[in-house]
Amino acid sequence: MKTSDFAYNLPKEYIAQHPVYPRDSSRLLVYNREQGTVAHHHFHQLVDLLRENDLLVINQTRVIQARLFGKKIPTGGKAELLLLRELERDTWEAMVGGKGIRPGIKIQIKNGPEVSIEDDLGGSLRKVRFQDPIEPMLDQIGNVPLPPYIHEHLDKPERYQTVYARESGSAAAPTAGLHFTPALMESVQQKGIRIAEVTLHIGLDTFAPVHEEDPRDHKIHQEWCRLPDETAVLINQTREAGGRVIAVGTTSVRTLESAARQSDLTVGISPYQGKTDLFILPGFQFRVADCMLTNFHLPESTLLMMVSAFTGREKILELYQLAMQEGYRFYSFGDAMLLE
Repeated sequence: MKTSDFAYNLPKEYIAQHPVYPRDSSRLLVYNREQGTVAHHHFHQLVDLLRENDLLVINQTRVIQARLFGKKIPTGGKAELLLLRELERDTWEAMVGGKGIRPGIKIQIKNGPEVSIEDDLGGSLRKVRFQDPIEPMLDQIGNVPLPPYIHEHLDKPERYQTVYARESGSAAAPTAGLHFTPALMESVQQKGIRIAEVTLHIGLDTFAPVHEEDPRDHKIHQEWCRLPDETAVLINQTREAGGRVIAVGTTSVRTLESAARQSDLTVGISPYQGKTDLFILPGFQFRVADCMLTNFHLPESTLLMMVSAFTGREKILELYQLAMQEGYRFYSFGDAMLLE
């Protein structure tokens, strides 16, 4: 297995620069793994594609406005921070931009507090300590941490949040969920399809490409996730009733399969809360996710490797080529796939 096995060429005009309106007007490519069939729909038709005893599993994490700009003290040199996770009170792991951002440097955040660079964590990662609590200020002084391939300004930051986002903690959105509207959620439930929540706070690996020649040598960073009691119950009930567990997004898949890996049950799943370093590559045996709703992912990324494990590498790359021929939009603000 080579990282280059997961490469494909995507002309830049296919990269969605803004979200569609309404959210559920995005397109949906449906691939049936058992029958090998492909169908083209719009996301608002999802309710017609689901069965009454299905269970949708959504990640209710909320993106924090974690991108901060500032100037080095006393030189005034430009500095940028992307907060990834709080390590302890007022101390964060962050990606930094700017020249010479090393331990001992102090930065004045624009309209915010002073921050000290405490430790070098490797690469662009630093441990930073704020003079005053930063989290209460983020909605006022922080910026939405949009992916680097999005170059257009986002007028409404809420468009980079799912409609069901509740618990703040992510450095990026679980983008497969961006297609849902409140009305679509209601229609799904009216059909008898249940919805269960998990939480995975998205961190560094969203921004960390695979550089190793063999992806099995890639070190995936830990993220915190939770699968609560009530979700475990719903999953086990769905399985007993012969229904399908449909994971909305790769983060939901990672949470489900992390919980399964920790579960003592031979059948079913137990609640789980803690860190996960699960890296899903082809050959992985999925224990919980029966279907996956997901967007189109970057070449040579851990997320493309995960969906390749679910569907087959050659088939996924074939579907991506078909999507380009059909004019689908790619990446965070792009269209979606339902892999059944």
